[in-house]
Amino acid sequence: MATEAAPEWLDKGDNAWQLAAATLVGLQSVPGLVILYGSIVKKKWAVNSAFMALYAFAATFVCWCFWAFRMSFGDRLLPFVGRPDLAALDQAFLTQQGFAGAYPAATLLFFQFVFAAITLILAAGSLLGRVNFRAWMLFVPLWLTFSYTIGAFSLWSPNGFLFKAGVMDFAGGYVIHLSSGIAGFTAAYWVGPRTAKDREAFPPNNILLTLAGAGLVWMGWTGFNGGAPYAANIDASLAVVNTHLCAATSLLVWLCLDCLVFGRPSVIGAVQGMITGLVCITPAAGLVQGWAAMLMGVASGSVPWCTMMVLHKRSRFLKRVDDTLAVLHTHGVAGSLGGVLTGVLAEPRLSRLFFGDDPRYVGLVYAVKDGRTAAGLRQVGMQLAGIAFVAALNVAVTSAVCLVVGLLVPLRLSEEQLAAGDDAIHGEDAYAVWGDGETYEQSVHGNHSYPMTSNPMSKADEMI
Repeated sequence: MATEAAPEWLDKGDNAWQLAAATLVGLQSVPGLVILYGSIVKKKWAVNSAFMALYAFAATFVCWCFWAFRMSFGDRLLPFVGRPDLAALDQAFLTQQGFAGAYPAATLLFFQFVFAAITLILAAGSLLGRVNFRAWMLFVPLWLTFSYTIGAFSLWSPNGFLFKAGVMDFAGGYVIHLSSGIAGFTAAYWVGPRTAKDREAFPPNNILLTLAGAGLVWMGWTGFNGGAPYAANIDASLAVVNTHLCAATSLLVWLCLDCLVFGRPSVIGAVQGMITGLVCITPAAGLVQGWAAMLMGVASGSVPWCTMMVLHKRSRFLKRVDDTLAVLHTHGVAGSLGGVLTGVLAEPRLSRLFFGDDPRYVGLVYAVKDGRTAAGLRQVGMQLAGIAFVAALNVAVTSAVCLVVGLLVPLRLSEEQLAAGDDAIHGEDAYAVWGDGETYEQSVHGNHSYPMTSNPMSKADEMI
């Protein structure tokens, strides 16, 4: 029976799945990328890198509730952005049925928030090891407001002009991954590079934790793509299977290329191959068959590998820009690749499950088979147009945001801070370890009070 807490329009199963999916995506960021970022960088940058992710998650949620959610999915202000208002803080709005799905707007607000947050955290991967944290604090709300909301509204809102034009982006290949790849690379250009020493050698401080963070990101993608249909239906199940199939294939292809070219399997390389597979399948997860998902995995494990390992090293411009975690390749290139392949491989029957009975949504392969080549070419053209719009938007807005922030605070840390890392920026170190006769005599948070002894553990024993 319907109650005030469970009205007739509420589907409890769909609502439960959507909240669970949102939580899985949230776990990709906190603690997933917090752990991954904190472990994949040099020890002296571990705290700063992890904290950049945590800060972005918190700051995005506050801005999202105040104005960004309505700019992304609210009433149309312009063809590419919604009208900002405070409706998302009003219980009357949050408890009514949302713009999609059989559940309240509060569920949609939380589900879409975790996507917005991870986009900024992914972009942060390009800036690790030198960006001024105060500049990052200003960058997050500004970029969310003037870039992310425009991409989300244009491609995902029922009122967005690219959505109406028929661009297919199942779960964020454009809105999240292409955006973060282009924005991160552009911001890296304006911020400037790490120190020469860090660029030459930047070893992970804990590869086991890198794998743990990567594992959370991989498993969290179940909610990332599985939540895109806004319902606990067969399209969600298909999206989950395709997601993991593509990621596993991509990891294996990247690993094989590393073995063939460099003579040994790289753990970091495997993580990169996993990520490119997850990114590539995202715009197509519920729209393609299993064989197509594997084909996309082969492409995502090889094309970004070539752009990162071959093209990047031969391009003077790409080498000049210090993209710390190669986000341009793992997200920008892989997201674009997935978008184009969606236009080629989208199966009409599966597209109907997601987009409804609209003949426009057909992959080129099936369009040629059915004698509708023009429709297939149009879809590929729309996918390319979506890539062009997102890329141009993020180059322009990210550049403007960096220039504005740079007028207020330095974008890059000072040379002294770059040399010291975490202790100079936060007054904290990632690992408080005394061993091999070493101590943190210059630390600002009290470690200098511990005397050197023949047994480095004696002071810890006394404390216990």
